[in-house]
Amino acid sequence: MTETTTFNPPVIQERISSVDFFRGFTMFLLIGESTHLYDHLMSVNTGFTHFLGTELSHHEWHGLHFWDLIQPFFMFIVGVAIPFAIVNRKKKGATDRQIMNHAFKRSLLLLFIGWALYCVEPGKIVWRFQDVLAQMGVTYLVAFLIRNKSFTFQIVFTIVILILTDVAYRIFPVEGFNQPWVPFHNLGAWVNIKIEGVEKTSIWATLNAIPTIAHTVWGVLCGSLLMSNKTAAQKIKTLIIAGASALIIGYSLDLLNITPIIKKIATMSFVFASGGWAILGLCFAYWLIDVKKLFTKGSRMFIIVGMNCIFIYLFFSVGGAELVSRIWQPFTDVLFSWGGEVTANIMRSIVVWATLWYLCYWLYKNKLFIKI
Repeated sequence: MTETTTFNPPVIQERISSVDFFRGFTMFLLIGESTHLYDHLMSVNTGFTHFLGTELSHHEWHGLHFWDLIQPFFMFIVGVAIPFAIVNRKKKGATDRQIMNHAFKRSLLLLFIGWALYCVEPGKIVWRFQDVLAQMGVTYLVAFLIRNKSFTFQIVFTIVILILTDVAYRIFPVEGFNQPWVPFHNLGAWVNIKIEGVEKTSIWATLNAIPTIAHTVWGVLCGSLLMSNKTAAQKIKTLIIAGASALIIGYSLDLLNITPIIKKIATMSFVFASGGWAILGLCFAYWLIDVKKLFTKGSRMFIIVGMNCIFIYLFFSVGGAELVSRIWQPFTDVLFSWGGEVTANIMRSIVVWATLWYLCYWLYKNKLFIKI
């Protein structure tokens, strides 16, 4: 990624399968969470199974589990897809104004759906915006609006946002919320309370939508790189340097006790660390699938999910996974009773996971793609 007046590199014509794979793989793991499989794995108190369940759950506060990377992955890959989507729309004859209007509409719809999902369970209007879709409505629009700015501008823009957010947490003066890295006693908690109108709210901060803009902007830069006419080796080298640099910054901030890695309030160190893993993950997928052609058939399993990622996310978020689980429960309880309750629960979750995947496959096979 080199600096230009506007960041619009020449576009290659072949499809980058690794982008579709990365999006689908991320959503596939989210489907797994909706089946409660990871909770059942944690209920096994010893061995690798428990370790796997732990890594597939959010860290309680200060630290980083693998599962803490999933939301950054999702927001990052949305950014990666932006340059591809714009080129495709232009190929179909869309004007810049039409593309801009679509971006604004999509942003508002993401924000609305993300908020509305919080109203489903209580059955009343609640003002919460911690859902990934709601926060993506913010990060997506900002990344879209600055997509044609220079590489340097976009990097500096994200770093400034991260620094300002970090400083805001440190200097926030309101008594009881002036402890930046303490749960429920920081700026993020105060903003939640003011928005929701309650005395105590979620440990997850709505304010996370601001620092995680970096994830989506960095995704745009990586997507533009993949679409450029640089060689595969040059692209891989750039992605490795960018990802490793972000990891070094993020973990150094934490290890030097400057800013702790805390996903639930998206600290600067967390954004850098998770962003670094996202970039390296994309780099590995690009090398494996598009360069070496080693996982082209296997990747289709995840690409199928990615083609209807918004639909399947909404489906399991409004209780679809629970409904499928209830349908399968009588059968799995009988078939796997020999292993006890934990085994039956794990196997039922796997069956539900497979069923939800097949739903995505059915939509894919019938060329039904539900998009925003």
